[in-house]
Amino acid sequence: MNILKNKKALSTVVTTLIILVVSVLLATVVTFYAINVTTTRVQEENLFLTKQHVWYNTTGNWAEGAIVIVNTGGKDVVIDKMTVRGQEVNWTSAYYWRTNTVTISNDLSVTPDTINTAVNTTSITVQGTARTFDQASDDITLKSGYTMVVYVKNPGSIALNDVGIPVGITVFSANAQYYKECNVQAAQ
Repeated sequence: MNILKNKKALSTVVTTLIILVVSVLLATVVTFYAINVTTTRVQEENLFLTKQHVWYNTTGNWAEGAIVIVNTGGKDVVIDKMTVRGQEVNWTSAYYWRTNTVTISNDLSVTPDTINTAVNTTSITVQGTARTFDQASDDITLKSGYTMVVYVKNPGSIALNDVGIPVGITVFSANAQYYKECNVQAAQ
């Protein structure tokens, strides 16, 4: 009976309020810590696609596509596949050149002749200089801060009637897909 008359104890309301405030503060600290860990330690993947083209050569009856891919993210990227107009590009018909020293400011141009896919390398002029392009055989890696130019022979079943029609170019990585659209242009 003396316990009920003790006036030095905290009331139930004050005790509940203290427990509630402490648990909210603890949850806030844990949340901020988790956000800090995930945002500062996780590097993001980001590809920038530019200078996309698809050409159809009306005199030679062949098509060609080209695109510049810049890895502006904080981590290296593996390019799993590319599609033009929703059709997957066969890696043996794709040629790429990687650089971290040359900025691609000039537009890409169609090659004068069809790309010879029977060879492992080919020379294509980019930024006014002949560059050696390697034939892709599997997924392509692109380091952070690097730029890659890709040329593709006969992408997406492009034909004469497609000139002037918009087509989409999609680049797939392990974590994302990047899409650009361009009109099919007549070459020669």
